[in-house]
Amino acid sequence: MIKQTLFIPLAGCLLAMACAQANAAPNPYSSFVVFGDSLNDAGTFADPGGPAGATQRYTNRTGPIYLDGSGENRDLNSTQVLGAKLGFSPAQTASSSSAVRASEGLPDGNNWAVGGYRTDQILDSITTTSATGDRTRAGYLPSNNLRADPNALYYLSGGGNDFLQGQVLTPAQANASADRLANSVQALQSAGAKYIMVWLLPDIGLTPAINGSPAQGLFTQLSEQFNTELVSKLQTVNAEVIPLNIPLLLKETFANPAQFGLATDQNLTATCFSGDSCTENAKYGIHSATPDPYKLIYNDSVHPTEAGQRLIADYAYSLLAAPWELTLLPEMAQGALRSHQDELRNQWLADWENWQGIGQWRAIVSGGGQHQDFDDQHSAASADGNGYNLNVGGSYRLNEAWRLGVAAGFYNQKIEAGQSDSDYKLNSYMGTAFAQYQQNRWWGDLSMTAGHLDYDSLKRKFQLGVNERGEKGDTDGYVLAFSGRLGYDIAQQVSSPWHLSPFVSADFSKVEVDGYSENGADSTALTFGDQSRNSRRLGIGLQGKYQITPQTQVFGEIAHEHEYNNDTQDLTINLNSLPNNSFTLEGYTPQTNLNRVNLGVSHNITKDLALRASYNIRRDDDFTQQGVNVGVSLDF
Repeated sequence: MIKQTLFIPLAGCLLAMACAQANAAPNPYSSFVVFGDSLNDAGTFADPGGPAGATQRYTNRTGPIYLDGSGENRDLNSTQVLGAKLGFSPAQTASSSSAVRASEGLPDGNNWAVGGYRTDQILDSITTTSATGDRTRAGYLPSNNLRADPNALYYLSGGGNDFLQGQVLTPAQANASADRLANSVQALQSAGAKYIMVWLLPDIGLTPAINGSPAQGLFTQLSEQFNTELVSKLQTVNAEVIPLNIPLLLKETFANPAQFGLATDQNLTATCFSGDSCTENAKYGIHSATPDPYKLIYNDSVHPTEAGQRLIADYAYSLLAAPWELTLLPEMAQGALRSHQDELRNQWLADWENWQGIGQWRAIVSGGGQHQDFDDQHSAASADGNGYNLNVGGSYRLNEAWRLGVAAGFYNQKIEAGQSDSDYKLNSYMGTAFAQYQQNRWWGDLSMTAGHLDYDSLKRKFQLGVNERGEKGDTDGYVLAFSGRLGYDIAQQVSSPWHLSPFVSADFSKVEVDGYSENGADSTALTFGDQSRNSRRLGIGLQGKYQITPQTQVFGEIAHEHEYNNDTQDLTINLNSLPNNSFTLEGYTPQTNLNRVNLGVSHNITKDLALRASYNIRRDDDFTQQGVNVGVSLDF
């Protein structure tokens, strides 16, 4: 039977490591609330084989002795590891129903999982009563005025004890068990829960308790039936239900143990570390000459070792973290667009009151580089990257007051995002048509930009056990933008070597990124929905230039822009292995206020040929974009 456990903080160094990892991570969730059996139980009962006052979890001890009475605590389970990654403290991820914690005057945590619980008891712990044998208290919803926090992350597993306690022996009974777990999810949703992560049941036939026995085939079949029913029922829940395909993850682990740092020459499904109700592994078992639970999946007949626990936690975290990175894809395109617009405006500023003759063309060629730096947010990962660009174009002067032009730009960008430095690459191809006006002291410009986005290499990387895994894909998109500015020159028009002008600006841009599927159908491969990012900005600024010599001038611009489309971006996701179970999670939040500065110098080599260099920076509290460009212009 899946047994009952109790959480106690581990050695200070382990907790410090976990918390240090968590503090650097985004976390859009107000709390982390867990329900289930001993696979999730953070600690409900005392650990008589541990140090004084210790509590028990059903995974291996911390080592190096690993034996009861050795003075070693139990290792972290997956919920504690995941909770730490999300920034929650050990007290927050502790048991909610521990008699030991209550007797010591410690506050209850948010983990309602109790070892030995069947699916009916999991449902009761949510809707009515949590009973552990040592302590009985009101369940989660009765303890919270029958309301669930819509900003919390809820986490459930269950069903294994229904099998091991003999309550699931037929497909109908497997369906009934799955329905009860789905009812737990529904109860939370009905009370207001929005984000709910749910385990699919591991293959009971592949546990040491059953593996190799006459019941293996039946239990495997019934496990699959349970999951078929559960997946179907979860599709009807009106919440963001995030399924964890644990059985597929474990199959991948058994098929390629080296990828996860596990033993490659051992039977991982029929042996365990502790020898408790299962065959102890001869090479890495607790009584062997080289005990090492990190080489094995199972600690006992059904419970994972610490290696297995961290594998599950990493898997769950990879799904939660995906939108924190992928919602940066539209921002990459917005950055390329703004670099393109900045380069054109620098050219226009250098040409201010110095257009080519009427009926003449002016060609421009420029190249440069840019750097983007995204700070992490509550629901977006930090990222930084570099790129380069090439712009070509020209303008034609119609008359004294007007000139028209076109420009084309190619931008190549790469950013690294998240804790494992995922690699995302974008090639942008943009074309712009513009019109400019300058008459007496008034000036203005209008532009329209359209472009194709080619995300030709998207590699999401994340920790999975002791090693790193990557999922690859590619997609396309487009950008469309309109921009306008109007200004008034407050300097002398003819004789003065300087010009200074306040201006107002209005910008609209739309970026569409097509949805795509990562390659393959393994447990971590995902499909992402379409993304749309609109930007509507109004700005005020001041631009100026000064003629140092007849051939050389410096110019600059400072502006403040306010973003009106600043809602947090959402991303719809599904596992490739579960195409009909989609969920939508939060990602990047655009900046509300942005400041930018452009500085440049232009030098006329000949009457018709000019060389120009410029530097641009855009910045707010969470975002910095810088760029450097050099170019030439030629009149003909």
